[in-house]
Amino acid sequence: MAHLSRLTLSLQALLRAQRVAALGSLNTDGSPLVSMVPYAIDPVTASLVIHVSSLAAHTGNMQRTPDISLMVMQAEPSGAPVHALERVTFQGQASAPEPDSPAWTSARAAYVARFPEAQDMLQLGDFRFVAIVPAHARHVAGFGAARSVDRQELQLLLTGAIAAGP
Repeated sequence: MAHLSRLTLSLQALLRAQRVAALGSLNTDGSPLVSMVPYAIDPVTASLVIHVSSLAAHTGNMQRTPDISLMVMQAEPSGAPVHALERVTFQGQASAPEPDSPAWTSARAAYVARFPEAQDMLQLGDFRFVAIVPAHARHVAGFGAARSVDRQELQLLLTGAIAAGP
């Protein structure tokens, strides 16, 4: 097995540990909007999956302009310095898979596996799955430890092709 860098293993652990992200989308006037969204990782499509209401502003924004940004951040420890919190910001494309398509089935399976308590929400007619395929990311693993992450490494992380660390 190839050597995995400390930063790659750290990013993998962050994505597995955190379940909530900040989603950045663009309003019709071009102004930014940031929303909180729970996310799951779909290893089949190498995407991040969110489940959103058609009534939400960010859903309309993603339909009009699929270019989004998504940030996942380490939880803030009480009383600890915040400037070195680990975080990753993805830039990518959002799309809603057609209901009952293979991509939709895969997104649903990933989301339910991570959020079994959301089972009832899946019955609501105004909600849909959105798959976010990241093109690249900026990962800050701590103070002075920042790097760009390319599409190839992101695909390996999201598909699970990089084995979990100890």
